[in-house]
Formats: sequence, C-alpha cells, structure tokens
Amino acid sequence: MTKTKRISGMVLGILFIGLCVSFLRLSQFGVDPFSAMNLGISGFIGWSFGTWQLLVNAIILVVVFFQARSCIGAGTIINMVFVGYIADFICYVANDVVQIQMNLPLRILALLIAQLMASMGVALYMVADMGIAPYDSVAIIIEKLTHQKIPFHKARILSDVVVVIIGIIFATASGAGIWSVVGIGTIINACFNGPLIQFFKTKLERFYL
Repeated sequence: MTKTKRISGMVLGILFIGLCVSFLRLSQFGVDPFSAMNLGISGFIGWSFGTWQLLVNAIILVVVFFQARSCIGAGTIINMVFVGYIADFICYVANDVVQIQMNLPLRILALLIAQLMASMGVALYMVADMGIAPYDSVAIIIEKLTHQKIPFHKARILSDVVVVIIGIIFATASGAGIWSVVGIGTIINACFNGPLIQFFKTKLERFYL
C-alpha cells in the first residue's frame, strides 16, 4: 500500500467518523454508543462535547499504550483531536447557520448515512494502518486479553453496550433524560457497527492491497 493511499484512507476515515457523529445527532434518533457516553457525561458536568471527548480519548490512550501500542499512530492523535470538533461544527452550521428543518424523511436518511459512515470510516483508517481512535482499540484489547475467545466484532458490541449504559446513567442524572443521547440509532449502531466494520475492512483490504 502506498503512503498516499494510507494517508488518504486515514483522513477520509476520520472525516467519515466526524460526519457520522454529527448526522446521528441531527437525526435525533440517538448517537453512536461512544458519543452517547460522552454527551451524557459532558452534559452532566457542563463541558462541550468536543473537549470532554478529547479528554476521554486521552485517558483511553494511556491504556492502549500499554496493551495495544501498535494501534497508536498519527491517525490516533488526529482522530482524538478533530472528530468531536468536526461533529460540533457541522451541527452548529446545520442548526444555527443554515437552520435545516429535520423532518422525518431527512432524519431517517441522516440515520442511514451515519451508520454507513461509521462502519466505513473505522474500516478505512484501520486498513490505512496509521493509528486508530483510542475507543476503537478497546475491542482489539478485549480480543487480545481473551486470547480471541471474544472476536473483534463481538468485543465491539460488548464495549458499545457498556458505554451506552454509562451514557444513560449520566444523562438521567443531569435531568436531560436518556432520549437526549440514546435512541434507535444508538441501538442499530451498537448491534451492527462491529460486524459492518469487519465486512468493510475485508473489502477495503482487497482494494488497498
């Protein structure tokens, strides 16, 4: 794989993830599991979503450093810094600048596009092998620590369910309610993201190689 392909895959993958998070928020069907946790906690403590997500990623990165150092690269840092802020910016433009009225058909379309972007985005920067997001490394660590008794796609579902529960707890404690962070989109993402990442990763590996 050429360096140009690797860089383009990393950048495109990170952009897709940022778009995914923003589209899920705009769809109002619930965000992805990791964002659900971070939105719940950031709302509880009064921080911006982007800033809190950056801090959580930094904490997870410490664990990744000791357990799956090969997952760390330039893409890891870029993902940590930019995904949350990309999502904040796009939501700001859509809601405050353009003031798009998200009717039901647009919400459903945003949900479907977001799910594809989520899986494709992670698969892109995993195949690029220039570092992946700290949270995406969690499933790899689970797979490693269980000696592959829990494969990646199942480990991803497990980690997604845990962070959704955390998000619900904090959203409820803040008074925002669970539907401010969790919805049908969250459930779809938690159940299908792992298998879809594996599917797209297999297809992309053939293309890149």
